Amino acid sequence: MSVTEITKSVGSDQTTVSKHLAILKDTGLIDARKEGITSLYRVTCGCLDGFFSCLETIVASDIKRRQASAGRTTQ
Repeated sequence: MSVTEITKSVGSDQTTVSKHLAILKDTGLIDARKEGITSLYRVTCGCLDGFFSCLETIVASDIKRRQASAGRTTQ
């Protein structure tokens, strides 16, 4: 994903995302390749695959919980 795509996905500003990506790249957890002027980032550590799947499940559950809670308070 590009910084722009990641920024939209996480809902943060591009400066913050870029700083975090630089840290992750320095630690070897992600890698980047250039495509023209765009850098595309990818996870290099396979052990994180399960983590991201777990995190996605937790976030989806939290969204549903918040939506249900918001629905109860507005009715």
